[in-house]
Amino acid sequence: MAFSYRTVFISDVHLGLKGVRANELSAFLKHLECERLYLVGDILDLWVLRQKWHWPISHNQVVRRILKLARKGVSVTYVPGNHDDSLRQYAGIDIGGVRISRQAVHRTADGRHLLVTHGDEFDLVVQNSRWLSIIGALAYDQLLAINRAVNAARALVGSKPWSFATAIKLKVKGACTFISSFEDAVLAAARDRELHGVVCGHIHQPALRYGEILYANCGDFIERASALVEHADGTLELVSIEQLLSDAGIEPKIYADEEVPLEIPT
Repeated sequence: MAFSYRTVFISDVHLGLKGVRANELSAFLKHLECERLYLVGDILDLWVLRQKWHWPISHNQVVRRILKLARKGVSVTYVPGNHDDSLRQYAGIDIGGVRISRQAVHRTADGRHLLVTHGDEFDLVVQNSRWLSIIGALAYDQLLAINRAVNAARALVGSKPWSFATAIKLKVKGACTFISSFEDAVLAAARDRELHGVVCGHIHQPALRYGEILYANCGDFIERASALVEHADGTLELVSIEQLLSDAGIEPKIYADEEVPLEIPT
């Protein structure tokens, strides 16, 4: 069984953070066939790794599968985000078959040109208050730890997982206003460059909206497991990796939570 697409966009995996859905991503990448793969930022969470090293086997497996796709001829472009921003200094360099780029422009099969950017450059908190955003990221890490414990208890009684962070974003007016302003800013950037749309990440809110300019957000691999895919005719679709694997009868391999060295390609 293979998942075949022209292009795949994933963002906000946050490898190095506890609780990310690396097993599902690894299973998806194992069965993936595509021409192009865009890593749309925050694939590595270097902010968290600098505070406390956490690198289990499942995280290494994701890296291995990405590098294997590159070796098989898939065009892999890594557009760093704010959590892996130190990689931006390597823009223009090929590392293990993965091309580092600050931004990219993707041409779809039907001729549209889309700006590919993580999106943090349009977030005023990240740009103007870096330490505040780092503190917020660490607090988010603690929230996720609590969320994992709650969901473990919910699973024992047969309830579905529930996300504190998503609930807060949907209910807090300020968060909704921030998301709207963020979307307006990234769309304006695409419009200024006379492009047909934008593909981004950063805010962990999957979306695909057509208008004067297309807005697509890949989502994340923390609170959900989502990706944006392009079919052979240029049609874009947001997909749930969890649902894809379930429909295909693929059970993600559960790796032991054993710490291993990060493999750096040469």
